Amino acid sequence: MLSMLRIILCAVLVFALSTSDLHLALAQEPQPATEQQPPRSGPRDPRELEAFIDGIMAAHKEAHHIAGATVSVVVDGQILFAKGYGYADVANRKKVEPDKTLFRIGSVSKLFTWTAVMQLVEQGKLDLNANVNTYLKDFKIPDTYPQPITMTHLLTHTPGFEDHVIGLFARTPDKLLPLGKILADDMPARVRPPGQLASYSNYGTALAGYIVEQVSGVSWDEYIEKNILQPLEMSHTTGRQPIPENLAADMSKGYNYSGGEYKGKEFEFIPLQPAGSMSAAAIDMARFMIAHLQQGRYGSARILSETTAQQMRRQIFTHAKQLNGILHGFYEMSSNGQRIFGHGGDTLWFHTQLALFPESNVGLFVSYNSDTGAPARNELVKAFIDRYYPAQDQPRPSPSADFKQRASQFEGSYTAIRRSHTTLAKLAALVSVIKISATEDGYLLTTGIGGAPKRWVETEPMVFREIDGQEIMVFRQDDKGQVTHLFLNSFPPIAFAKLATTEAPVFHYSLLGASVLLFLSALIFWPIGAVLNWRKGISQPGMSRLARITAWIVSGLFMVFIVGIAIAFRDPIEIVFGIPPLLRNVLLLPLVAAVLMVGVVLFTLLSWKRGYWRFFGRVHYLLVMLAGLAFLWLLNYWNLLGYRFG
Repeated sequence: MLSMLRIILCAVLVFALSTSDLHLALAQEPQPATEQQPPRSGPRDPRELEAFIDGIMAAHKEAHHIAGATVSVVVDGQILFAKGYGYADVANRKKVEPDKTLFRIGSVSKLFTWTAVMQLVEQGKLDLNANVNTYLKDFKIPDTYPQPITMTHLLTHTPGFEDHVIGLFARTPDKLLPLGKILADDMPARVRPPGQLASYSNYGTALAGYIVEQVSGVSWDEYIEKNILQPLEMSHTTGRQPIPENLAADMSKGYNYSGGEYKGKEFEFIPLQPAGSMSAAAIDMARFMIAHLQQGRYGSARILSETTAQQMRRQIFTHAKQLNGILHGFYEMSSNGQRIFGHGGDTLWFHTQLALFPESNVGLFVSYNSDTGAPARNELVKAFIDRYYPAQDQPRPSPSADFKQRASQFEGSYTAIRRSHTTLAKLAALVSVIKISATEDGYLLTTGIGGAPKRWVETEPMVFREIDGQEIMVFRQDDKGQVTHLFLNSFPPIAFAKLATTEAPVFHYSLLGASVLLFLSALIFWPIGAVLNWRKGISQPGMSRLARITAWIVSGLFMVFIVGIAIAFRDPIEIVFGIPPLLRNVLLLPLVAAVLMVGVVLFTLLSWKRGYWRFFGRVHYLLVMLAGLAFLWLLNYWNLLGYRFG
């Protein structure tokens, strides 16, 4: 049962993230099918680049079962390479065309929202440092903390909102309510002061898109079309849902690979449109990259002034000076000594990355139309960087002599602060855990960052570098010198908080396991004992029988609840579309059990006062009662006691 729940929760986490966790799951670089040596300052030869990408895509089709992909690379204001791979429609053998085929680009859509924001800043219609409530007419963000949320906080994912995953996607367009209504009705709680820690926020970006609507007087998608898509001649890009009729035939299907075949999936609707609703062709995205690489200019058109375009490249938040940070909407991906910034995007079936290399005036866009595309995307980006911007060899530092004495302060479990606090989606925190331990030879060992365990060496106080890798990990202490957070260089918009013992997953799994065993012992042994006593002619006082019947019913309700949760989440994808109908009924069971638990507590006191059963019988009843209370505490902690959907 526990393994089933872990699988369910892991899947919930994957879809909650709905972002591009670019470097947290990087695999080994695939071998390209070419012997040509690349230049060291970025790609310049289109044939060499094509051979390189062809080799990677051939490997991905076999290793990751990719149905289709689309790629574009720009250099010095020109499209150096653009190509489609595989199929946009497997059943009809319709190939991907880089100039026509639209792929869902997920959170790369946010770059269009941030570009729109900066256009309005440039026009003097938005102030990045003003309280966002200044621009909101129909609802307001509550003043939970003294510090107001500003547009700068939204740009840097630091407004302090909890994360919401329930209803992140929709299956039908009737779920696409007006943006303002969605934002007002499904507002996440403010759980930390703004500006302190980054926690990737779809709601925050959608709120920025809504402010664009309020300030400009037109809908978000209309604004994007008029002020970005049309000037850049992006005729095969749209943020509208459903896809406009003139583009619908060019929309790629999304695919799930299972049972040895590609299964086409329906179009994914994104209610928070400014955060991820766009669909685009690779050549259109090439034009978008050129505009940002050329300081806001594409041909004779200009979407940003040179000053504003340069401002968008400027870092305005980082967790530590040694780490990549967040720009005005873009986030830094710098690697191999090369400055890189961009954005990733993930839907259920599409996985995308846009990366800009300003020093060499290069841009890379890639998107996959299969649910297995996330690792493939990560591998391609890493291979591209390693090939055209190879890392210089760095000496491996040795552990400091006193590190073993200080290592214990870093040990423990850490979880991403991007999680729900008030809904049952909080369960995802059970599996999004990084575990850190110290080795005998003076290194730190981590699990939960990528696939295999990683070893780290301290390079300066609180700063660690990955052994045989380039990842950087930085810790933060509070004013008492206690480690509270860690941050990774590979994905700036996420911070990780150190868990107390009672917050760690192992504590909760242990408590759950012990409770389940005690519930099962009551459900199994009490009826057996009752039958044996009946056969022996031994009668029990009415109150003692009622005590056990009550606790037996409570144990049964809890076990049926656990089974019901597993059934309700048998398809873990359902949670991102909303609450499964069965779950609403299952959540009633703990409420009934909670009422009956009052009687169980009273019966426990009576059993010791009046001497029900033998000593060990009373101890067992006491343990069952404690298991019930512990289980109710667990349910309340994980927002499963009652209807906490957000």
